[in-house]
Amino acid sequence: MEETRITSLKEFYPFYLTEHSNSTSRILHFIGTGLVFIALIAGFVLNWRFFIAIPFLGYGFAWVGHFFFEKNKPATFKYPGYSLASDFILFYDLLTGKQPFKVKR
Repeated sequence: MEETRITSLKEFYPFYLTEHSNSTSRILHFIGTGLVFIALIAGFVLNWRFFIAIPFLGYGFAWVGHFFFEKNKPATFKYPGYSLASDFILFYDLLTGKQPFKVKR
C-alpha cells in the first residue's frame, strides 16, 4: 500500500498535532524551542558558539518527548522543513493559548 505524501504546511500541521498529543512531549518541545530562541539571541549578542547548541537544544528535547513519551518517530525524519516550521507554529500556539499543553484524548 502506497503512503500519501503531504505536500503543504497547511496539510502537514494537523498531522503534526496528532504526533504531539502527549502533554509531557508538548512541554519538552516548548522548552526546547524556547531555548533555541535564547541560544539564537545569545549567539548574536554574546558569542557565536551559542549557535552550536541550537540543534542539540531543539532536537534533544523534542526527541526525548517522541521516544519516551509519544513513543513515535519524529516527523523530522520524513518532513524536515514542515516539521521545523510546525515546531515554531506549535511554540507560538502554546505561548498564546491557541493550543493547550494538555490534550484531551
